[in-house]
Amino acid sequence: MVLHASTSPFSSFSPSGRHAFETLTPDVVMDALASVGLYGDGRQMALSSYENRVYQLHLEDGPVVVAKFYRPERWTQAQILEEHAFSAELMAAEIPVVGPLVLNDTTLNHFGGFAFSVSPNRGGRPPELDDPDVLEWIGRFLARIHAVGAARPFVHRPALDLQSFGIDAREWLLSHDKVPLDVQSAWAKASQDALDLIAGYKSLTGAAESKDPYAEPIQRLRLHGDCHPGNILWTPLESPASAGPGPHFVDLDDARSGPAVQDLWMLLSGDRQQRSRQLGALVDGYEQFRAFDRRELALIEPLRTLRLIHYSAWLARRWDDPTFPINFPWFGSSDYWRGQVQMLEEQMEAMQEEPLVV
Repeated sequence: MVLHASTSPFSSFSPSGRHAFETLTPDVVMDALASVGLYGDGRQMALSSYENRVYQLHLEDGPVVVAKFYRPERWTQAQILEEHAFSAELMAAEIPVVGPLVLNDTTLNHFGGFAFSVSPNRGGRPPELDDPDVLEWIGRFLARIHAVGAARPFVHRPALDLQSFGIDAREWLLSHDKVPLDVQSAWAKASQDALDLIAGYKSLTGAAESKDPYAEPIQRLRLHGDCHPGNILWTPLESPASAGPGPHFVDLDDARSGPAVQDLWMLLSGDRQQRSRQLGALVDGYEQFRAFDRRELALIEPLRTLRLIHYSAWLARRWDDPTFPINFPWFGSSDYWRGQVQMLEEQMEAMQEEPLVV
């Protein structure tokens, strides 16, 4: 497999001034598939994805594949290939990650101004996160993912940190006037107060306070990065699927380096007691394969706060993509930003509470 690393030459806009994804017609999708020797029978279905464009396609000779067309200008080619290489490492370790196929001696091909990959199709349903056995099973595989992730660092892909997810996101929103004037002052204060609290957060090590809550001695490793329930496909025990029963992890598009707990906290929901039970089951499974550093539990609420700010910036940065105003019509209103202020204030309270205990 050849991994060619270079900066992506593709722009978000076509020469006509339209957003690039507006030129990604069904015919272009089929022609892209044909360019790597795969021929569709005409059946294609768009799958839920806002960041990229993802299609399920039936091939003439029977198999079903999933083609992902990457958002131009988001990642460099080197960063995408590093994600693919991580997926390949995980699959080589017999971890149920669905990674891209090698076609034309590479996992990343190009057609019509787009970079794209093709993966096997995997069915499944969302995991039952109220079932402790399911959570324990997921925890075992997350530990195995992290064991591989800890073996070496990413070279090209960024870290999940205070600067990129918090400070940069906040500054971009304010400098581009994305927050309405009637709530701008309140949001600017709440977001800055939240980031100040994160910057001075003391990990439970007995060490002096650090401006960076992800600094050593909390270990950073290669992560899935966006391990929410929608990115785990669950195959029941009674399923005849060739992939086998249990969880299958998809969409490593947000793979970054960071603390291990980043891949656990998005699987928690409900009140504090419910989250503690869920976390306990995850960690029980996790520690069958890898030790879990319980100091990282103090990072759950800071990570949640950073994701809150980053999500607003993500929506605002994507607003020129026609699918975003259609699917997120509530974004950008004064009511939306007032809600964000309230959530940031709640997060500041949560960050000052005792962390979950398992």
